[in-house]
Amino acid sequence: MIFERLKRFLIVLEGRERDAPVAFSPGQAVSGRVVLELAAAARLGALRLRAMGAARVHWTESRSAGSSTAYTQSYSDQVEFLNHRDTLLAPPDNGEVTVLQAGRHEFPFTFQLPETLATSFEGKHGSVRYWVKAKLHRPWSTVKKVKKEFTVIEPIDINTPALLAPQAGAKEKLARAWYCNRGQVSVTAKIDRKGYTPGEVIPIFAEIDNCTSRAVVPKAAIIQTQTFIARGTKKQKKSVVTSIIGDSIAAGKREVWHGRALKIPPVGPSILQCRIIQVEYSLKVCVDIPGTSKLLLELPLVIGTIPLHPFGSRTSSVSSQYSVNLDWLSTIPEQPEAPPEYSAVVSSLEAEQSLAPPCSSELGGILEGPFFAYIQEFRFRPPPLYSEIDPNPASDNIRPRCMTC
Repeated sequence: MIFERLKRFLIVLEGRERDAPVAFSPGQAVSGRVVLELAAAARLGALRLRAMGAARVHWTESRSAGSSTAYTQSYSDQVEFLNHRDTLLAPPDNGEVTVLQAGRHEFPFTFQLPETLATSFEGKHGSVRYWVKAKLHRPWSTVKKVKKEFTVIEPIDINTPALLAPQAGAKEKLARAWYCNRGQVSVTAKIDRKGYTPGEVIPIFAEIDNCTSRAVVPKAAIIQTQTFIARGTKKQKKSVVTSIIGDSIAAGKREVWHGRALKIPPVGPSILQCRIIQVEYSLKVCVDIPGTSKLLLELPLVIGTIPLHPFGSRTSSVSSQYSVNLDWLSTIPEQPEAPPEYSAVVSSLEAEQSLAPPCSSELGGILEGPFFAYIQEFRFRPPPLYSEIDPNPASDNIRPRCMTC
């Protein structure tokens, strides 16, 4: 039998180790090879390859149709993203089989991923999966199969106006117990932007007013909401990603959060473009009120894959300016010190070099781009040396002019 002679049959994706996770982006080319090692010569029919990618959802719900009758309703749907077929080893045209000698044989393959793909995902009621499967055929024998899964991550750039916009909200709730009014609790919260990446810290600015007669406890948490859609019906699963608990606020008191830090743990990115599976995130500020339901304020979040640009925080939003640490203002002396001399900072040799015209062979194409305009700002003559002594003092022989004449 051929499968007794088959020592190894596996799929190797190019540039990755065998057991390492393999991740691609939409639009990339996936290359690899099917490895076949035979202990002895064998007759083969064909070797075929298929790449697949799909989102699937499925769940069941129990329905009651009376006191003694019950039935189960099933919900399922599927969206196909990728379906590529290829024949790596075809039988000869004369109908004969192919004979491979003992040893190692490799069959390379490559295919292009579509430009629009959903991020790989595993949930309770659905999944988004991508894989490559190879089938080895032999006349009058069972088909040998091997499968290799890979991950697709849809890029989400948070450096966009929509995801850099600040998020804010306010809510209030009247605390009641046994038809008695115990006062009102109000909360306002703000975050500097909507988009974040795993590992970042969300600074929360909030104000909680407790006008009730009992103490309340504020909390904040990141909530993941998985939504599965089939046959016009939705099934949701919510889970807490991470949370923090604030200090208890006494009756009639107010608590202010000046950028309370909430770190995002390693989580999957948001999935917003899939028709049957959506993964969304939100920041919830909650106030536990004894004797009544909680006060909840929800701010939307998007977990992306491309982090904030190093210079994005300066111009991302107006609200981010309020979160700047201003403690350094207290260190400014009342009497400013005299600035240092220019020669103490820049040597005469460096000054001569900075004034010399640039060499086109050294800068290349930079001279034609906007970066050269940026360089020109530093090519002016250095300022004169600073001195506290006026180089042109007023003469004592000069009679002061009368301002009334």
